[in-house]
Amino acid sequence: MTWLAALMAAVYDEGMGPYAILARNLETVRERIAAAAERSGRRPSAVTLVAVSKYVDADVTRALIRAGATDIGESRPQQLWHKAEALAYLAPRWHMIGHVQRNKAERTAPLLAYFHSCDSLRLMTKIAQARSRHAGAPLPALIEINVSGDETKHGFEVDQAVAALDHALALQGFNVRGLMAMSGIDSDSLQARREFAALRELRDRLLAKGYPAASLHELSMGMTRDFEAAIEEGATMVRIGSALFEGV
Repeated sequence: MTWLAALMAAVYDEGMGPYAILARNLETVRERIAAAAERSGRRPSAVTLVAVSKYVDADVTRALIRAGATDIGESRPQQLWHKAEALAYLAPRWHMIGHVQRNKAERTAPLLAYFHSCDSLRLMTKIAQARSRHAGAPLPALIEINVSGDETKHGFEVDQAVAALDHALALQGFNVRGLMAMSGIDSDSLQARREFAALRELRDRLLAKGYPAASLHELSMGMTRDFEAAIEEGATMVRIGSALFEGV
């Protein structure tokens, strides 16, 4: 345990509130990420933790940022708008990880450090255009692939990946960085691992076709229930929510 984790644990043991719980949870998750990265032969720094705050309010999100989370994920544009305004002075990096309706693109695109959920050609076009109009730099973006075939999930089918990637690479408002996926809602641990491996294998096939490595570097996959398996299968970004808020 690091000195920070030890300090936060001591504060928590004295009953001093949710900040200490968040700090302790954050440290625990980071330790689990580091262990999974090492098992896959990579450095812990190769994996970015996106702390998903969609189930908590701005005050709890503020405490999480102050505890050390720098990359914050939201799945609902309206919540992102509110929190981005309320917490602007803390300058977190906002990640949109959920589906965005096209009529919310204009207000959402300028706020983002990363857009994980490029799930249709029309949405990609709308987000990229909005980004070009309102921000100085292209938006780092990931193509969402429905590797599980789950009808409740958004994303392109695997055989649509080439067309989706070509479309995204042609958009001036995008800086395409890789792929994103979620395991199926009913997938057990073994099936989830297969789905994560399928996203990695798709990335490798796209690289073999000659697509630039810089545009396929990131693999955003894995949440609280399965992030360690995702890292072992090649995830470079994990989106973790509930594990950070246990006991808050």
